[in-house]
Amino acid sequence: MEKVIYLVWLESEASREDVGQHMLTTIAPALLALGPQRLTMDMWDMQSDIPSPVPTPVGETPLHGVISLWLDAVDHRVPFEKVLLENSARTAGYSVVESLYRDYGGNQWSSPRRWPDGERSPGVLTVALLQQHPELTFDEWISRWHSRISPITESIQPRCRYVRNAVFRALTEDAAPLGGIVEEAWPSLEHVTDPMQFFCADGDPEKMTANITQMIEEITAFTELATMRSVTMSEWILKS
Repeated sequence: MEKVIYLVWLESEASREDVGQHMLTTIAPALLALGPQRLTMDMWDMQSDIPSPVPTPVGETPLHGVISLWLDAVDHRVPFEKVLLENSARTAGYSVVESLYRDYGGNQWSSPRRWPDGERSPGVLTVALLQQHPELTFDEWISRWHSRISPITESIQPRCRYVRNAVFRALTEDAAPLGGIVEEAWPSLEHVTDPMQFFCADGDPEKMTANITQMIEEITAFTELATMRSVTMSEWILKS
């Protein structure tokens, strides 16, 4: 089985309400009808309407959807890709290698998943699009991601679920040169908007500052912030 991810943008004027409705009523049924092994959709919708920790630059259309498909083989992607191309303004596809570092119920921040397919996951998701730091080799970059970034962020943030998708290759011509697509789930909107909660500072300003400083140092050594994109979204596990 192979995992492919498609990033989707609708028209620039689309609202969060427009995006959620289009994703759930048009794109999701069409993809499910094609019989993927698994399907998850992250969407920029009304229920995730909070500022991202790394806002999209002014004038740039934010990422509207992240569609994760598990197929028997990447060769079978064509009909799925056709649905997305016909129902979006722009689509970028990638073949990825998934690494599930933390799943629901794996720490104190959430219980194991008990909600059914087709129901919105609780809390909120942040999706980050990452490019490999130009000063690092691929091996150095992956090692830093897996050996440093993952355990450090796990220790200083209230993260329920952490999915690392390392990009193997682009599948569409206009796809940006991404190295990774990261999906992180948080317990609530407040955990993302309140820095004291987002950095597990327990009401201590000095601890919060130290954790923020450590995070910035690690991330800037891993990727250039100017190329990074991060969007708050809702997660819908439609077929597991």
